[in-house]
Amino acid sequence: MAAWIEILMILLILLDMVLPGLSRLSACVRAAALQGVLLGVLTLLANFDALTPRVAVLAGLSMAVKGFLFPVLLERAMKGAGVRKEVEPFVGYVTSIAACVAMLAVSLLLGQRLPLPDGGQGMPLAVPAAIMTMLTGLFIVVSRRKAVSQVVGYLTFENGIYAFGVVAVGEVNALVELGVLLDIFVAVFVMGIAIYQINREFDHIDADHLSMLRG
Repeated sequence: MAAWIEILMILLILLDMVLPGLSRLSACVRAAALQGVLLGVLTLLANFDALTPRVAVLAGLSMAVKGFLFPVLLERAMKGAGVRKEVEPFVGYVTSIAACVAMLAVSLLLGQRLPLPDGGQGMPLAVPAAIMTMLTGLFIVVSRRKAVSQVVGYLTFENGIYAFGVVAVGEVNALVELGVLLDIFVAVFVMGIAIYQINREFDHIDADHLSMLRG
C-alpha cells in the first residue's frame, strides 16, 4: 500500500503545483475537487489493513462532500456572479509557479524534520505533500482577488490538514472530521451568499474592493 500512497502523494503535489497557475475558476474548483477525491482514496489505503465500516463511510462522505457537493455550490456561485476567470491576481501566474517550487522545497525540508512516527514505511513524500497542500492553500488565499479563488484556497488548506492527519495519525476520528466538514460546508455556503451579494452591489467579486465598505 505504501507504493500506492506515494503515487497519490505525487498526484497531490502535482495538483498543488498546477492550482496557482490556473486562471479559469472552474478549473481551480475541479482541481480542488480532485484533491478531495484523492484524499478519500488515501483514507482507504492508509487504513487498508484495518479497514472498518466507519472508515469506509468517512472516506466515502469525504469524497462526496469535497469532490461533488462543494464544487457544485461553488459553480452555482460563479454562475450567479457571472465570473469565470481570475484576471488580475495580487501575484502573477509565473511568479506563482516559482513560489510553488519554493514551497515544495520548504515542504521537502520540513518533511525530513517531521518524519512519520513509524518511520514512514517507504512513504517519504507523505508529510511533504500534506505540508505542500497546506502552503498552497494559504498562498491562494492571500494572492488572489476573487472570492471564489479564496474559497478554493481555503478548501485546499483543509485538504492539507486532512492529508497530514491521515498519514501522521492514521485513522481519523470521525467526529473531528465530520466537524471539520461541517465547518467547511458552512464556510462555502456563507461565501456563496457573500459572493452573490458582493457582485450585486459592486458588479464584481474582487475581495480587495471590500475596503470600500469602511466607515
